[in-house]
Amino acid sequence: MRRWSVLELSIQPDHVHLMIQVWPKESVSEVVQILKGGSSRVIRQEFPELEEFIWSSNLWSDGYFAETIGHVDEGVVRRYIRDQ
Repeated sequence: MRRWSVLELSIQPDHVHLMIQVWPKESVSEVVQILKGGSSRVIRQEFPELEEFIWSSNLWSDGYFAETIGHVDEGVVRRYIRDQ
């Protein structure tokens, strides 16, 4: 079981903003891979009709942006995500 905390979430038509707290020893790329893979699996099971609109075998694009934040910037990042 992963002990991650989702602190903020904003789902847009073409992307997702997510503030998540993970352990420092965890690889950001592995965390993203797990999140994308797991969410893709759930979305495909719940909405099989989407398959006709997906042009490749991947639901999500390969890219992502990740940034670490300290407590000083956390409020700014939270507001940014909420205001999307």
